[in-house]
Amino acid sequence: MIRYTRFTKVYGRHTAVDALTVDVPAGSVVALLGPNGSGKTTSIKAAAGLVRPTSGDVRLGPEGLPATEAVARRVCSFLPQRVSFPDALTGREVVEFYRRMRGVPGDATDRVMKFASLNGAGSRAVGTYSGGMTQRLGLAVAMLPDAEVLLLDEPTAALDPDGLSAFYELVEARRRAGRTVFFSSHQLGDVERLADLILILIEGRLAATLTSSELAARLSDRGVMRVRLAERGPALLERVRTLAPEASWLADDLLVPGPASVRLEALDAIRAAGGVIEGLSAEEGRLDEFYRSIVGGAS
Repeated sequence: MIRYTRFTKVYGRHTAVDALTVDVPAGSVVALLGPNGSGKTTSIKAAAGLVRPTSGDVRLGPEGLPATEAVARRVCSFLPQRVSFPDALTGREVVEFYRRMRGVPGDATDRVMKFASLNGAGSRAVGTYSGGMTQRLGLAVAMLPDAEVLLLDEPTAALDPDGLSAFYELVEARRRAGRTVFFSSHQLGDVERLADLILILIEGRLAATLTSSELAARLSDRGVMRVRLAERGPALLERVRTLAPEASWLADDLLVPGPASVRLEALDAIRAAGGVIEGLSAEEGRLDEFYRSIVGGAS
């Protein structure tokens, strides 16, 4: 649904995005992850037709049309990172303005106001809204058209728990309807919970591309098993280290890092060595740790 082919954007002497080549599949939820200045906003804006490539190109839809502003208006609905609306207008007036501009049927206003939990504040001036309420109003506006592609730049940055819940429901509804959602985020929980495909940008370059199943496998590889033993023994530790070299003691617990298969083999080795197991727990790797390892490795 979105195809980047060696997309490069240069501002003066600064290369914001460098030769990005990736496909965003139709009907998928794709997350763009990366530190500040990594090129996320530039990439999202290019798909919205708001940034012209210095070289390479970005194309939209099954026909592969160039992502000009006119094409993007037909294919996409876009929420920028920073949303602002006239302070004197009410929330409902803002939504009504955009509804008419996009040619959306009249019943859409009530639908998106309800989604954004703004019904109680719809008659209030936008100038009285908090940052989170303004963000929810922006999501309501983005929800107006039933666009093939929903482009969201840091959509959850200012949302409270209720707003996050509404956002998750929005994404799942779009997924069920076969629509494409392409969003950038610093919230790793959003990415882990929602995305079918995760793209990690570092200094304008694509550092990693992972499907949700590949991410789960990577996190499993970074998991840790904690075994509470009745007695510590150096021979037992050495035996486990033949399978998991980074195994170590923490008080009376033996910590065994590694993939699930290695942890199970280590458990068998402990039992075979006569170890008396009094407790057992395991946790998979965390996305934030995995992300930091990629960012650190690329710096």
